[in-house]
This record gives sequence, C-alpha cells and structure tokens, in this order.
Amino acid sequence: MPDKRLWTSQDNGVTETERDNLFALPLGSKADFVFDEKVARVFPDMIRRSVPGYESIIAMTGTLAGRFATAGSRCYDLGCSLGASILAMQRAIRDRDCQITGIDNSQDMLDRCRLVLGESRDLPRVELICGDIRSARIENASVVVLNFTLQFIPVAERQALLGHIFAGLNPGGILVLSEKVSFSDVRHDQLMIALHHDFKRARGYTDLEISQKRSALEHVLIPETLDVHRQRLRRCGFHSVDVWFQCFNFASLLAIKAPEST
Repeated sequence: MPDKRLWTSQDNGVTETERDNLFALPLGSKADFVFDEKVARVFPDMIRRSVPGYESIIAMTGTLAGRFATAGSRCYDLGCSLGASILAMQRAIRDRDCQITGIDNSQDMLDRCRLVLGESRDLPRVELICGDIRSARIENASVVVLNFTLQFIPVAERQALLGHIFAGLNPGGILVLSEKVSFSDVRHDQLMIALHHDFKRARGYTDLEISQKRSALEHVLIPETLDVHRQRLRRCGFHSVDVWFQCFNFASLLAIKAPEST
C-alpha cells in the first residue's frame, strides 16, 4: 500500500502531512467545506496545489512584517490555520521585542499549528487563540494578516471586521489582505476560473476533485472584486490601499494606516 505521507519544509522545520485526496472519490451527498481534522491533515498539500502564488505570498508576508513590525507592538495572523504566516513573520522579525498572536476558530487546525510551531523560546513570542476573529481583541498592532480568511466571513460582516482591525492598528501599521477574487467582466472572470482549474490539474487534481471541492466551497467561500476590497478598506480609513501580488483570481492587498502627523 503506498505511503500517503508527504514530508514538507514549512519555513523553520520539516512537517509531516498527507496528500490531499479528500475529494478524489465520488461523495454520497453534498456538504459544505469545513476546516476539520481531515482538512488539517492535508492542508499544506491542499493549499499549495490550490492557490497560485501561495508560497510567494507567505514569504512576502514575512518580508512586510520585517519592515513594519515595531518593538513593543503586536502582530496578528487572523485565521492562522497551521501557522505558515506566523513562521514567516517570526523569522523576519526574530529577536524583536513584540508578540505574534494567531487566532483561528478551528481547534483541529490549531492543534496541528502547535505541532508545526513547536516549543520555540525565540522572540517574538507566539500566542495561539481558538476563537472567532470577529470578536477578537486587537490592540497595539503594527501588522495584521488576513491571508485567505475574509473570504469565509459573511459578506455583510466584512466591513465591521475590517473597521475593528483598523481601530486596533497603530498609526503606520499595515493590513495584509489576501483573497480569492472575482471580476466584474463575466468573460474575464470565466477565463480566470478556467486558468485556476488548469493550475490545479497541472498539480495532479482530477476534474472530479476540482468539481466536488468547488461545490463544497460554493456557499462557504464568497469572492469579491478587487474594487470592492479597495473601497471597503478606504471606508475604514486606510491611508494607502493597493494590490501588491496577483496571479489569476488570487490577489493580495497592502493597506497602510496613516502615520501620526509630525
């Protein structure tokens, strides 16, 4: 019987994961996607094979944190999953006197996140919280990361969450917002979806897997256009908002809170 385990380097260590075969066989009934223990086991393989540019976004999240994280402040990873962005930030701002807080509402994901992070005593210190990011305390923040998290929040609640983040950011602080996006031009939107599916096929997913996962995410992951994201962030009061990375229908925006006037 073939070994399903994969050994993958995740920033500062080697982590055991499994190949994502969750949607390889026909499913008896349609169910919404859930970040449960089965997803946690295969998540590193799943996201690398599903999100174009994922590795670059994670690496540059660390680079951005290295530039903007300030001593004595907090950095937040909201929807931290298995901690890839936490590790990237920790490496980039090592030995700086600040704290990284990771928050996720899936205990299964956090349990594996703790295994990935290990018991490092290096600075910055890392705190993991199981909870809803919509009600999380965000304060004294220099960096907040929302990597592929906002898309799972109900659309009607997204403005309030971003306003809550803005209020907790220090002047000059940043929000990194990475999302699957849609396009107002229907033909362009369909093309980007087709190219994304080609990307997944090239990484070993079958048409059945692509179709079944898309159905599972249909009512869970709701993408929006980049213009909608920009407008929402500007309504919060962010001084500067723009895209710093895009590949097909996946993009990352950098929003900067104005520094204190001198």
